[in-house]
Amino acid sequence: MPDQAKADLVRKSKIGVELTDEQCKILSDLIEVHEYADGEVIVAEGTSDDRLRAVLAGALAVAKKSEDGQWVRLNVLTAGDLAGELAFLDSRPRYAALVALGPTRVFSLQRTKLESLLDAQPAIVYRVMRAIARFAHEVLHRSGAQTAELTSYIFKTHAKY
Repeated sequence: MPDQAKADLVRKSKIGVELTDEQCKILSDLIEVHEYADGEVIVAEGTSDDRLRAVLAGALAVAKKSEDGQWVRLNVLTAGDLAGELAFLDSRPRYAALVALGPTRVFSLQRTKLESLLDAQPAIVYRVMRAIARFAHEVLHRSGAQTAELTSYIFKTHAKY
């Protein structure tokens, strides 16, 4: 993939929001672009993973296997979403797997590669970490809103239900 095309992928992603064109180019040298087939497990449940992923096309299921071996989708991530942002930060084992839903294209950034920029390009590291925190905040906000709506539905506390 041409360098400029990879830089454009970074620029258009959630982690590229605060980066300059030059910073996107530097970061693009560290990312890897992957194509996955339908049903392919990208990261297995219970494994540790230090890669941040950005969905470029297609979708990823955050899923767990049921007792009968079927995938149970907990969430679906689509183009623009980040995947594995918390595991990227702390390397804790994943509570669920990432599974491709149809042909899916993502880019990944390994934590050690981002950390390699700490001395020479600390602003890039700082801005990427801000982007990850912003995305995690969006997820928590959405989860809180959904919890409130579900609680309202269960207890029928608003006329809406």
